[in-house]
Amino acid sequence: MSHQRYSYQPRAGHGLPHDPLNAIVGPRPIGWISSTSSSGARNLAPYSFFNCFNYQPPIIGFASTGWKDSVRNITETKAFVWNLATRPLAEAMNESSASIAHDEDEFALAGLTPLPASQIDVSMVAESPVNFECRLTQCIQLTDMNGEQVPTWLILGEVVAVHIATSLLEEGIYQTAKAQPILRAGGPSAYYGISEEQRFDLVRPDARKP
Repeated sequence: MSHQRYSYQPRAGHGLPHDPLNAIVGPRPIGWISSTSSSGARNLAPYSFFNCFNYQPPIIGFASTGWKDSVRNITETKAFVWNLATRPLAEAMNESSASIAHDEDEFALAGLTPLPASQIDVSMVAESPVNFECRLTQCIQLTDMNGEQVPTWLILGEVVAVHIATSLLEEGIYQTAKAQPILRAGGPSAYYGISEEQRFDLVRPDARKP
């Protein structure tokens, strides 16, 4: 089946009301990242360019457009926490995205409870049902195809401790939909949820013999 296609080259502009890139690559999980500055100030911020990149050791990462407080804190202290953003916490997550002074506390701004992590000196979001404690492995400034640096940094961290609300474990199996994760879509305000009704299963085919 062939499609009539709208085509463009990003460097020349997309010619649409809103850049479709982050709507196409989506919905995207949210990197709700807590960190602490070298002086002890807490920070909490959501990043929609986030994902998991390796099983063993488990490595997750997020990209920050601009050298923001999260990046500065993490490069100083070498640690951060990822907190699962859920539908009940959506408004608080959004509140934590406000641009405020670097020494102001987004936990207090969003009405969230800081909970000490077990392996690192960073606060977790107590209300979040899942938290990953991470130690920095790499901070990479991205480059374009010509090798020119762009003002975006990729932060990668090894997960050194995982905390899961026991209500999300049924016979030891994590229940993804029950956690009500929220996912970022395109445009200035679009988010999505997931439900068990939309689940389908595929079994990977056996390896083909050469």
